Order: sequence, then structure tokens, then C-alpha cells
Amino acid sequence: MLIYFGIILVAAFLFQGLLGLKQIKNFSKTFHHLRVQAPVAIGKNPKKLRAGTLILIAVKDDGTIVEAQMMKGVTIFAKFKELKALKNRNLAEVAASYEQLKQFDKLTRVCLLDAYRNYVSYKVNKLAPEDFDGSVKIWSLPMVEKLKSIYYKALGNRRKKQMN
Repeated sequence: MLIYFGIILVAAFLFQGLLGLKQIKNFSKTFHHLRVQAPVAIGKNPKKLRAGTLILIAVKDDGTIVEAQMMKGVTIFAKFKELKALKNRNLAEVAASYEQLKQFDKLTRVCLLDAYRNYVSYKVNKLAPEDFDGSVKIWSLPMVEKLKSIYYKALGNRRKKQMN
């Protein structure tokens, strides 16, 4: 019975990892789509047990928002959705205006302000363009690193047994 529980647990872990990779692919695709239009400001509000939020805002040099996408959710099934309310507005005006911010929920407001802070840091050269790199190196993800370490450990133990 314990073996079946272990097998189910490992299968659930692997399934979650595959769906997590799908979510990362969704992020990369959305980031690239926005990056082609304009530089992208990223705002985040990660949570452990409540809904986390991530916002990507394509902003022109004059501060006009070309497009904004937001991912909000607790599970790995969360996907990016367009925020049409921000399109063609000035990021600085939205971040500075309580009237404009109050139309969004608290999680979205925190993300918008974080994205604005990152945008300002980028504009005053406190953030390098490399900090906005949206490429994902799948082989350096924590889950893959853990699997590689288990594999190499097992391989080392096997070689020790063969030498003895």
C-alpha cells in the first residue's frame, strides 16, 4: 500500500512539474510578444498560499502603455489575460492617481506599482537591459537540478558497487 502511495506522489510531482513548464512557456511567449512592441516593465506580487500576481506592461519611451498582460492565481493553471483598462494610458499617471488605481483590486495595484518602480529604475539606469531578460533556461530550473543530482548520485553509487 505504501508503494502505491509513493508512486502516486511521484506521479503528482512530475505532473505538477510538466504543468509548471507549460506555465513558464506561456510566460516566455507573452513576454516575447510584448517585448517586440516595446520595452517591458514587470511587476510581481508573489504569495505562497494566496493568489500571486504577475503583470507585464509594454511601455513606450514616453511612458504610454502599449499593452498589459496579467497572470493571477494560486495554481499552475493561471494564464495571462489582457488588461484593456491600461491600454494607451500613461504608466506614471496611472501609478500616481488614486482614482485610476482604485478601479483595480489590491493585488493588481501592488503589481502596477512594482512595475512602475521597475520602469523608473530602468529609465534612470539603475536596472540594466539584461535584467529584463525573459528567456528561460529549462535545464537550470530547481526541479531539473534536483533530478540531475539524484541521477548523478545514483550513477556514482552504481559505479562504486561495480568497482567493489
